[in-house]
Amino acid sequence: MDKYAIAQGILIPFLGTSLGAACVLFLKRVLSPLLEKAMNGFAAGVMVAASVWSLLLPSIEQSEPMGKWAFVPAAAGFAGGIAFLLVLDHVIPHLNANSKREEGPKSKMKRTTMLVLAVTLHNIPEGMAVGAVYAGLLAGNQKITLMGAMALSIGIAIQNFPEGAIISLPLRAEGMKKGRAFLCGVLSGTVEPVGALLTIWAAGMIVPVLPYLLSFAAGAMMYVVVDELIPEMGQEQRINTGTILFAAGFLIMMVLDVALG
Repeated sequence: MDKYAIAQGILIPFLGTSLGAACVLFLKRVLSPLLEKAMNGFAAGVMVAASVWSLLLPSIEQSEPMGKWAFVPAAAGFAGGIAFLLVLDHVIPHLNANSKREEGPKSKMKRTTMLVLAVTLHNIPEGMAVGAVYAGLLAGNQKITLMGAMALSIGIAIQNFPEGAIISLPLRAEGMKKGRAFLCGVLSGTVEPVGALLTIWAAGMIVPVLPYLLSFAAGAMMYVVVDELIPEMGQEQRINTGTILFAAGFLIMMVLDVALG
């Protein structure tokens, strides 16, 4: 397996976040509520489709030798991913861009720091998802192809672009300088390649754990979708913009995965 292709695949989502964060260098205002809802809807659609086609289905397919119990790794990993993000949500202080209510334990951290922590927290499952898929490639799993893995990387990078903007522009609105706001947006995405590498390492240590890692990443991503993205995209909707973009994101990710996989 070409190590360059793996490194490229791991870094593509991070590039998406960085390009989105760069919006703060060119835009003078924060995103309009309507546009932000649209972006959240699109990101949610991409993540749901990626969870199903790129993670859960490969997890079940790799467990086919278990017969009628092939669902066990997918179900156990999915539940573990949900539990993992639930715990992180409660132990790490953070603040979502459209919320005035702090989440997690009480902290004296600055508002800007907590905004960055919120996005960083929600980037963890995306990094794990990419890492799990590329771990399958390294293991020589025939259920996962290079093009399929690249499709996941590209899909997550597409939805990371608005996420980068959603974190850097509010930081600028809080009074932070453009350069620093851009840097914070970029840093929030560094957890993705780190998470990907750690997941690849874990899968390399125990190869049979790969189906569990795939579904674990799916569960973690679904937690972010249900807990944060769907509520935010649905607030005060008048023309269902978030819902329409959710469908668009879902379709694009599904087409990428099926056509390239």
